[in-house]
Amino acid sequence: MTSVTALPARPRVRRPSPLGRRGAFRLHASVLVTLLAASSAPTPLYALYQGEWHFSALTLTVVFSAYALALLLALLTAGTLSDHLGRRPVLAGALLAEAVAMAAFATAEGVPALIAARILQGLATGVATSAAGAALLDFEDPARPGRATATNGITPVAGMAIGVLAATALTQYAPAPTRTVYLPLLLLFALQAAAVLRTPETARPHPGALRSLRPAVAVAPASRPAMVLAAPGIVAAWALGGFYSSLGPSLARLIDPHAARATGGLVFLTLTAAAALAGHATRTLPARTASLAGTALLLPGTLLTLSAPHLHSLAALFAGTAAAGAGFGAVTQGALRLLLPPAAPAERAGTLAAYYVLSYLAMSVPAVLAGLLTDRYGLQAALTPYAATVLLLALAGFARTLRLPRTA
Repeated sequence: MTSVTALPARPRVRRPSPLGRRGAFRLHASVLVTLLAASSAPTPLYALYQGEWHFSALTLTVVFSAYALALLLALLTAGTLSDHLGRRPVLAGALLAEAVAMAAFATAEGVPALIAARILQGLATGVATSAAGAALLDFEDPARPGRATATNGITPVAGMAIGVLAATALTQYAPAPTRTVYLPLLLLFALQAAAVLRTPETARPHPGALRSLRPAVAVAPASRPAMVLAAPGIVAAWALGGFYSSLGPSLARLIDPHAARATGGLVFLTLTAAAALAGHATRTLPARTASLAGTALLLPGTLLTLSAPHLHSLAALFAGTAAAGAGFGAVTQGALRLLLPPAAPAERAGTLAAYYVLSYLAMSVPAVLAGLLTDRYGLQAALTPYAATVLLLALAGFARTLRLPRTA
């Protein structure tokens, strides 16, 4: 009988333990904050780019909208990719692409390079936001239902506020702000990509990844009635956001040409800070109530902004921006809580992506039209039809939201 010699036991390699549910939830919330902080970081720099490279208002809105349109393309094609391949690889890859985009911003020497950086950023952000937002829902504590949806509503606007605040401060005080704004973001994205790989995988990979890349909008059937009713208010809120993001600094300079260089960034900071506060304040209200309050606040916000150039008043501009920002935050909070809870787990990424498709279309297309009108007729003349359209959409959104059940 042949004896069998026992092989020596291999030393056990200790792998780093993945983050727990709570840590993973916080990590993905921080990812959303960083993504949106990076998206708003160029806003205070547009005046510097424009002064250095001498481009028109239309070119400015094209630079801004290149990001939004690229993000739309990513959402339409890869919005559900993490449902098929898993949250971790998709999100980590998108965050590394964000780091590359930050490097492209820091080394940009002209408008074409700036547009290319914005396109890469938009593609990466579109993939990352749908994956991170769906992961938030996956990691939600069952004892605290609704927290993930509220976080999906608050973190984007909070991120935009943090990004524009930091970029405004660096624009005012740091040397070479067109570079120093982006380098900390590059490092942060790289660190987050490594951390995401330590989280548990929550999506069960399954075939159909290539088929899912066909452009499509996948709203969960249970969420479609709410999407139809909430759409006008969503479009009004994001269209205002697009105007403040791209032409807000130019409007501040039109009202007061001698204002400090940071004033333009403070306009968008006011919008996003008010949005974050309103999103937090309305998180415990019924979704229908939050949506109604948000669309109602868009009305005085738009009217004050429209009147600011006629009054030559920066105070009116900032008051209007604050009201519009509060409306933006409440509309976003209400809309997400109307759309996401009815969706099944496998439909969450697609429904969230569809919401962002509508939002970023509303943010980018009107802004480009406003840039075209500004080049032809001036910013003050372009503001009037823009504001009138937003007012009509906000009124329609308010009326349609009233048709939702009170228990929504």
